[in-house]
Amino acid sequence: QGVLVPGLGTFAVVHEQINGTEEVYVVRRPVFQLDMDTSCLRELVFPTVMMPGDIEIMPLDYWWLSQTNSLPPDVVRGCVEETILLYSFQLRDRQRPAFAFENIGILSCQDNVLCMQFHCSCIAGLESQDTWVALLLT
Repeated sequence: QGVLVPGLGTFAVVHEQINGTEEVYVVRRPVFQLDMDTSCLRELVFPTVMMPGDIEIMPLDYWWLSQTNSLPPDVVRGCVEETILLYSFQLRDRQRPAFAFENIGILSCQDNVLCMQFHCSCIAGLESQDTWVALLLT
């Protein structure tokens, strides 16, 4: 399943098969597909991530988020939208702040490359059997 954060992109978990020398590994690993206004991304390069067609993409659940912080869903939605707008304006103005997602990773820009770097704990939480293979792939 994937989650669409409007104006920013989609987070999803993909299954990837890797053929080792003696066995085949199938690992679950996180991916992020950027979906921002391209005028914000002038002079920036970002990896193209293809989501498999069988992944169900759901919209961000503002009600669920509101339950984690005691704010009404409409306030949470407004905060998310304003934060994404601020981030896109900073990118447009050639500022390169990092955008941290708690327990997930950091969207950062280094040497004009905008990419998502997932925390090791996020990857390990998704893949308990072949954690090192998933870490290397991600």
